[in-house]
Amino acid sequence: QVQLVESGGGLVQAGDSLRLSCGASGGPHSMYTMAWFRQTPGKEREFVAGITSNSGRTNYADAVKGRFTIARDNTGSMVYLQMNSLKSDDTAVYYCALRRELEVTASTMANEYEYWGQGTQVTVSS
Repeated sequence: QVQLVESGGGLVQAGDSLRLSCGASGGPHSMYTMAWFRQTPGKEREFVAGITSNSGRTNYADAVKGRFTIARDNTGSMVYLQMNSLKSDDTAVYYCALRRELEVTASTMANEYEYWGQGTQVTVSS
């Protein structure tokens, strides 16, 4: 059973940076896609960034392009989200997700991901 654990959330000011980490354990991680989603109260979970295992291709939501960077380590068990130039609109609970599927580009659909972390709160004060 795959388990995902996020860390790195917190309270920052607008314009600051923050790095989220996600550790995956409990199973082979070959042929998978990992992604970050975020959710605010009353809204659906939205795609933030994704990365594929085969090509390492990344994709981003328009709202974070140029500010956020997703990356993984060589073991494939860690994925990171570097968030720069944070805005108050980035305030949300951020979730790490994994999908056991080889993809050209990471899916942006939350319901296609099988495994989820518990979430980490990011609060950006203006």
